Amino acid sequence: MSAEIVEVGPDAAASDAKPKSKKKLIVAGAAAAVLLLGGGGGAFFFLSGGGKAHAETAEAEAPAEGGEAGADSYYDVPALVVNLRSPDGQARFLKVHLMLVRGNGVTDEAIKAKLPAILDSYQPFLRELRPEDLAGSAAVFRIKEELLVRATQVAGSGMVKEVLIQDLVQQ
Repeated sequence: MSAEIVEVGPDAAASDAKPKSKKKLIVAGAAAAVLLLGGGGGAFFFLSGGGKAHAETAEAEAPAEGGEAGADSYYDVPALVVNLRSPDGQARFLKVHLMLVRGNGVTDEAIKAKLPAILDSYQPFLRELRPEDLAGSAAVFRIKEELLVRATQVAGSGMVKEVLIQDLVQQ
């Protein structure tokens, strides 16, 4: 072993490193600029909505019924309050506020005429639910699917496209 101690300072370490090539720095900078401009352009196009041609196409495809299937395609169902089956015998309640998404060409009057029968089909299902049936997001999905099946059975195919749950409160 050698008894000599060699001191290496910060200047010595810097002189050993190879200087970076300017060509590599330029290529890396150009690639970063292209990615930045491409991402910015894509974001602008995505957020702008497609421009004038897209708007004209959307207007041509819209129904000529005065927006019947547009913004007014939801039918508000009055809130339902039902008892839940509880294994411990305590009184538990479920409050559900729903909206029905109407099918194409279906009017509010048609939904309103079928609403008592739809609500009547919902009552037995909701009353048979237990508090543990309402736990988690998968439970909400299953409830929505079952309510849609019952609405379709009563009102007919194509009358209700979807059931939206606005409020689901368990007490």
